[in-house]
Amino acid sequence: MAQIGVFYGPEKGSVEKVAHKIEDKFGADRVELISVKDCDASELDRFDKVIFGVSTVGKTNWDTEHTANDWDVFETKLKDVNWEGKTVAIYSLGDQLTYPHHFVDAIGWVYDRLEVLKANVVGFCSTDGYSFEDSEGVRDGQFLGLPIDEDTQPDQTEVRISNWVNRLINEFGF
Repeated sequence: MAQIGVFYGPEKGSVEKVAHKIEDKFGADRVELISVKDCDASELDRFDKVIFGVSTVGKTNWDTEHTANDWDVFETKLKDVNWEGKTVAIYSLGDQLTYPHHFVDAIGWVYDRLEVLKANVVGFCSTDGYSFEDSEGVRDGQFLGLPIDEDTQPDQTEVRISNWVNRLINEFGF
């Protein structure tokens, strides 16, 4: 059985692409990729190590009538999970140049929900190397997870994922 559950959404975009890169770095035998679309919270019960992948900006941000996206629905199920003994990390996709005032806000959105549930969140990252004005994903001068900018810094993605996975190996206790 895989040791790490990578729960990501949306499907078929950069968030899923990064999920596969994380799987490659950890090794496919350690990771199970699970789309949050139509995912039941009981799926989380199978893992003590969890990674959440989310996009900050997507189609729903520009729709005139916002309908619940995959994360809106999945987030409501988090309260049904026993977080004791679980370690969680978060990554988010964003565009720091087009959205400098909201870069990877989703990291903060997910973190805030996990904090209320008393989840142990790890995988914080330095803000060095990024150019943005503000982010809900930053506290005390660091990101609450891994920010990935496939729009303006795709050349940094591989090294950022590799460095983050190496840190998570220690923080997950492997």
